[in-house]
Amino acid sequence: MNERISTVVSGDSVLDDNPVGKLKVFVYEMPRKYNQMLLAKDGRCLHHMFAAEIFMHQFLLSSAVRTLDPEEADWFYTPVYTTCDLTPQGFPLPFRAPRIMRSAIRYVATAWPYWNRTEGADHFFLTPHDFGACFHYQEERAMERGILPLLRRATLVQTFGQRNHVCLQDGSITIPPYANPHKMQAHLINPGTPRSIFVYFRGLFYDMGNDPEGGYYARGARASVWENFKDNPLFDISTEHPSTYYEDMQRAIFCLCPLGWAPWSPRLVEAVVFGCIPVIIADDIVLPFADAIPWEEISVFVAERDVPRLDSILTSIPLADILRRQRRLAEPSVKQALLFHQPARPGDAFDQVLNGLARKLPHRKGVFLEPGEKVLDWDAGLESDLKPWISKLEGSVGQTLVST
Repeated sequence: MNERISTVVSGDSVLDDNPVGKLKVFVYEMPRKYNQMLLAKDGRCLHHMFAAEIFMHQFLLSSAVRTLDPEEADWFYTPVYTTCDLTPQGFPLPFRAPRIMRSAIRYVATAWPYWNRTEGADHFFLTPHDFGACFHYQEERAMERGILPLLRRATLVQTFGQRNHVCLQDGSITIPPYANPHKMQAHLINPGTPRSIFVYFRGLFYDMGNDPEGGYYARGARASVWENFKDNPLFDISTEHPSTYYEDMQRAIFCLCPLGWAPWSPRLVEAVVFGCIPVIIADDIVLPFADAIPWEEISVFVAERDVPRLDSILTSIPLADILRRQRRLAEPSVKQALLFHQPARPGDAFDQVLNGLARKLPHRKGVFLEPGEKVLDWDAGLESDLKPWISKLEGSVGQTLVST
């Protein structure tokens, strides 16, 4: 078994924490080119796995933790939709994201005095890219870029989490990817339906388009699953994505959640919601809300090097242990904590983010800089990232409000 970040669980009280009264958040009012115009141009970003950055903005605008007085704020939030600038295929354009973020920070630093007091140390940003604020889907390119220098004092709320990785900043809050709660609710089946599938997985085993030589995608773990178990009757695995995908997960005992380009995927959320024990294959992964969700009690962890033994590992788990995990998975608070509901619900992923921010208060010594003190270098970073971002949307997109 590979080593992981240990999960700290303090009963259900952590999941049930109410963040109201524990912190105040000031939401910057940004020019629409940073958020609403991007959304109006391409509504697909409401539905992809990075949509938390949009829904968090919507949530905060009406949240009880929001303050209109920046002088009393504990945290400052900049609503910028860096994953809403999409290719025709629907993927975020990684080379533009740092430019958008740098432009947004420059605007905040110029229009208000609060960024300059701390150079972002009391600010948080949603960066739900594959490798967070490294802004790239390929690990090698992400590591080459590193975390955007201007974000290195800020708190990053991101889907990416992997221990000892250059793209994981100390103090980051790891969140789940977005999976549509209403869509999953519509596919619920009778909870008494027998779980007749032992192991289930649908997805890529090779990404020949981006990794033509093979072996780099998923560090070879997905390829190993296919090569070792494609003909094993205990494994229902395929690249096909049937219309019964959600129903099939509810008929399965184990759902494979291997890394892809990044360690995480929406399968982790879907498996938990549908009561299918996640089999997490991603060495050193830092899981969402690990201080609240009892991951060790609801999942099975398999080291990437042990994938060839996956069948013997899973068949050797005692029935009592399987039933114990299934009972924990059935607890509503566990499912709720991984979902970004619209409208928000108590204890859901929005509350977990706020509780994560509240637990970082009071701010550590050194957050507030001395007059004239500078820490961050505005000119640091890749040359391509330092080019100005010029929005092509201004004047070409109507004044459509953010809407779900």
